Amino acid sequence: MDHISNLENLTNNTKNLTEAIPTEMKGFMSFAGTVLKDGALPVKTKELVSLGIAIAVRCEGCIEAHVRNLVKAKATREEISEVISVAILMGGGPSTVYGGKALEAFDQISKL
Repeated sequence: MDHISNLENLTNNTKNLTEAIPTEMKGFMSFAGTVLKDGALPVKTKELVSLGIAIAVRCEGCIEAHVRNLVKAKATREEISEVISVAILMGGGPSTVYGGKALEAFDQISKL
């Protein structure tokens, strides 16, 4: 699977959605921007939590987006692996599939 192409597709789909429902997307993006900044928890921690949730709820686009953000935040493969283990604990067997996808995405995206 090419996670780089998937990220490009995700970006294009988000642009299309923003054109279709600009008010709603502006509100969502504003909320995301407020949540995903340093506070009691640093951004990197919030992105690690987000990745764990994305794995547990089986959202491939979310996995790729949060992995991209974690690569930018200088997350290590070991940190990603620990998050995957927690997501598997919380999400069960299907999370092993999506945890593998997350690790694959990290390996691909971190090479850019």
